[in-house]
Amino acid sequence: MSIGSRIAWDDTVLPFQLDRSDIRGRVVRLDGVLDEVLSQHDYPPAIERLVAEATLLTALIGPTIKLRWKLSLQVRGDGPARLVATDYFAPNAPGEPGRLRAYASFDRERLDELADPFPQIGHGYFAVLIDQGEGTTPYSGMTPIAGTTLSDCAQTYFAQSEQLPTRFALSFDKKADGWRAGGVMVQKMPKASPFVAKDGASGEQGLLSSADILTDGDEMEGWTRANAHLETVTEAELTGPDIQPTQLLVRLFHEEEPRVFDPARLQFGCPCSSDRVRRSLSIYSQKDIGHMTTEDGKVTADCQFCGAHYEFDPKTLGFEAEARRDTDD
Repeated sequence: MSIGSRIAWDDTVLPFQLDRSDIRGRVVRLDGVLDEVLSQHDYPPAIERLVAEATLLTALIGPTIKLRWKLSLQVRGDGPARLVATDYFAPNAPGEPGRLRAYASFDRERLDELADPFPQIGHGYFAVLIDQGEGTTPYSGMTPIAGTTLSDCAQTYFAQSEQLPTRFALSFDKKADGWRAGGVMVQKMPKASPFVAKDGASGEQGLLSSADILTDGDEMEGWTRANAHLETVTEAELTGPDIQPTQLLVRLFHEEEPRVFDPARLQFGCPCSSDRVRRSLSIYSQKDIGHMTTEDGKVTADCQFCGAHYEFDPKTLGFEAEARRDTDD
């Protein structure tokens, strides 16, 4: 795809690499998706901003991994903003959109809605969790809350847990017609790797020729230069809608020979279902299920991400009910 191609950019993530500097990255625009994520809840503005930033980070980080199922970010603290949790679900098939969802838990009585949101997380941790689905062992890595933004936390995570220098530039705000949000992620590729991504969307790789391998000095100079260029990005360039991501990349990184790959679509998506909730309750005994049963004889559950409400007959839940069904079969 040429750098000048024109497509609809709202709710997309565009992979790119800077050939001169051995740097890969993503540009994301979230508009309708972020509106839908936040419309599931009635959050105060301070919490909305934390959720918006975490969702942008998730949209940038998730597609960088060859993911079979789900990448999650979790921010937990001892302040009034107790938890921000986001999920990115990989596309079910090539050409289908990735899906995003998010929610937050907070103490409304302690929350200062007019203060800076980030300090209200308090002391805690920033975690990345990767679940590749059934038959695999989930991965988790975490670092302490650090810096002054969630972007700072993500940069610290990549530096300490993955040894990958990473920078983010994000912008998000609620306009008269809804949320507009966008961001750029740049990441220095591992020095020792003789490979470079050939297809930013699929993660396929190809060998570099010996002439293409950068020296330590070239790598550091390119990384320093890319960081300096990223510092100049403006809110209008990040959020659009008049400036396209391809135009932004040319403006920021034309010296680094930016190369873009096929963009991927994003949408709000929550895979919760009655069957999933039922399976999650299968670890409990009938006695435990009895404690969960309401006065009108039902067990109820609500999805924290999308607000879906589920009701069950308690006699059909728990591992004892599962055993009875297996016997009957």
